[in-house]
Amino acid sequence: MAAESGESMEFTLVLPVLPLDGEVVLPGMVVPLDLSDAEIRAAVEAAQSAARAESGKPKVLLVPRIDGTYAKTGVLGTVEQVGRLADGDPGALVKGRHRVRIGAGTTGPGAALWVEGAQVEETVPDPLPGQVTDLVKEYKALATTWLRKRGAWQVVDRVQAIDDVSALADNSGYSPFLTTDQKTELLETTDPVARLKLATQQLRDHLAEQDVAETIAKDVQEGVDKQQREFLLRRQLEAVRKELRELNGDGPDAAEESDDYRARVESADLPEHVREAALKEVEKLERSSDQSPEGSWIRTWLDTVLEMPWNERTEDAYDIQGAKEILDAEHAGLDDVKARITEYLAVRKRRGERGLGVIGGRRGGAVLALVGPPGVGKTSLGESVAHAMGRKFVRVALGGVRDEAEIRGHRRTYVGALPGRIVRAVKEAGSMNPVVLLDEIDKVGSDFRGDPAAALLEVLDPAQNHTFRDHYLEVELDLSDVVFLATANVLEAIPEALADRMEIVRLDGYTEDEKVVIARDHLLPRQLERAGLTGDEVALEEGALRKLAGEYTREAGVRTLERTVARLLRKVAAQHELGERELPFTVREEDLRALVGRPHHVPESAQDPAERRTAVPGVATGLAVTGAGGDVLYVEASLADPETGAAGLTLTGQLGDVMKESAQIALSFLRSRGAELELPVADLKDRGVHIHFPAGAVPKDGPSAGVTMTTALASLLSGRLVRTDVAMTGEVSLTGRVLPIGGVKQKLLAAHRAGVTTVIIPKRNEADLDDVPAEVLEKLDVHAVTDVRQVLELALAPAGVAEVPVAA
Repeated sequence: MAAESGESMEFTLVLPVLPLDGEVVLPGMVVPLDLSDAEIRAAVEAAQSAARAESGKPKVLLVPRIDGTYAKTGVLGTVEQVGRLADGDPGALVKGRHRVRIGAGTTGPGAALWVEGAQVEETVPDPLPGQVTDLVKEYKALATTWLRKRGAWQVVDRVQAIDDVSALADNSGYSPFLTTDQKTELLETTDPVARLKLATQQLRDHLAEQDVAETIAKDVQEGVDKQQREFLLRRQLEAVRKELRELNGDGPDAAEESDDYRARVESADLPEHVREAALKEVEKLERSSDQSPEGSWIRTWLDTVLEMPWNERTEDAYDIQGAKEILDAEHAGLDDVKARITEYLAVRKRRGERGLGVIGGRRGGAVLALVGPPGVGKTSLGESVAHAMGRKFVRVALGGVRDEAEIRGHRRTYVGALPGRIVRAVKEAGSMNPVVLLDEIDKVGSDFRGDPAAALLEVLDPAQNHTFRDHYLEVELDLSDVVFLATANVLEAIPEALADRMEIVRLDGYTEDEKVVIARDHLLPRQLERAGLTGDEVALEEGALRKLAGEYTREAGVRTLERTVARLLRKVAAQHELGERELPFTVREEDLRALVGRPHHVPESAQDPAERRTAVPGVATGLAVTGAGGDVLYVEASLADPETGAAGLTLTGQLGDVMKESAQIALSFLRSRGAELELPVADLKDRGVHIHFPAGAVPKDGPSAGVTMTTALASLLSGRLVRTDVAMTGEVSLTGRVLPIGGVKQKLLAAHRAGVTTVIIPKRNEADLDDVPAEVLEKLDVHAVTDVRQVLELALAPAGVAEVPVAA
């Protein structure tokens, strides 16, 4: 135990060492020691021998020994008394006096270990600063709190009487909750104020831990007491019920009402078959134990059944003219679906007047599928239909649904079981005849959890949905009075069996005039409000709206048009706040470029003749239908150099199988009949043919590009340009016949949007022109043809003509 290197110390004491294993004695503490330990007895005897020579109390050096290592600081202790301990073993009573810094070992009488040491001088400022005084008060308060919790009232006065800072800090050595390391840290801290801070912190931490432990113990005890009390009361309740049943002579089926469910079921307005099923479940609940999980399942099921509006129905508004006016006010165009709803209300009115509201157990519901490109108003139309009919409206989003249980519900034995979305929609509506919008029905998927589209077969079948069974309810639910409106972008994505159960109403997009009306009457007022503006502050001329609809947005619906209007209004609002523009302000056509940039969709016919796509032979304009509505499609054809030897047909543009076959048919027709058309067909045999559809990242398929590819190849071979103002659609056969196709209305609307004035369609599609708006037909020169020769006569410019003027 040599002194630390570099430490200067004046040794004034030579004392025998009394080691303390796992114990620490601080100055002021009085502790009993067992003299049966050889080292302790040797130290005490050595101290007694030295005391006889000096005629004083025996002195020993109390040093903590932790894991065989002695501390650097000890305590000078005096042996106050030697005698017998309470258990009869020999012992000594030792009192700690003051700290001693331990130095080197030395020799001395007896078998004890002797060391040199120096008394540690402790200085405390007098008078005490305010911070130290506050620290003393805090320690005494904490110590008093801890002592009172332990019931050591007699020690409280003794602690309160200690005024010396050093003695007060050392008094914490009596604390049983301190570890040996904590006591050693107190022993080796020689500054009294720092030692008192350390003792205060240790006491504060212990009291905080004790509070947490007491809180946890209290909570646990309260929980146990509550469970015991609840168990006792339930047993008493069961005993009382049993005595009452025996007293009244009733059997076990006449048990007391469980949570008042029997009274609720009997008083509820339920159909008879539902009431019977509910009463059976109440009987099961009465027989089940309170701890049984079946009880919670039954309660949840009963709550769901009682919340269903079994006999609640709203009265339809049979003002047919008023309903038509509501539909016209809230939606421009869409005449087909408006007419269908008007017909439905008229038939409902006549059936009600003649007492034919229910025929064969079925009521007069309707199942309509609104199919059309995005942004044409399919979803908002459902709300307008409910408004016109005076019914509740509920929207059910089916996009991305892959679990059959979402439609039919879960079996109620599963944890977290719920009824299906159809039942939840009826429950949310609060009536049995709402308008339910099944949004995005073509986006329903299927996986290992089942096919939701198959589960919808019963829901949307007017012949079956009056007995619809949800897996959760397991009772028949009459959906025959519900008006189901399903929305979809692509009809082909709906399973055929499901589409067969619905009446298809197509919404093929708006004309430019309809878009202007919609923007003026619906979009602009809504976006003005969202931009914090009024109609008196900002107005848009009709010419500006028409240019926004025609050149800034090219779509079947009006969603992009609305976003463009919103962007324009935000720009005006920001310019006004920055002081760059005064209000009121009227937006004209010439203001659009400064507010929303350049137009994105300039018609091909409006471009410079040299910049048009059809400015070179081999390029033709076709018409196609996509999920976003009709669109204009360009076809490019080229011939390879004969010296390269690359014969055959090359197709690019991510084409589907049907379109590839159409290209083969077009090439075969020209090879076999090209001579009749005065085309150099020899080039087709010796040189490779390449047909490309731009926008190669977009998949394309379908037979309707047959005449377009034939025209492009004929233009390439003849060197005659395809007229810029002509677009075409139709399937071609090997004999040159032009066969009918689908989507005529959407294609003609797309041609109108693109600025095309002449359209070629198959003769057998003439009947479809009745669906095209009259204002569109007035601006289009539509030719119905039966043979490819007629197409080439109309589409190809005369030989030697570089530019063809646009037809009026």
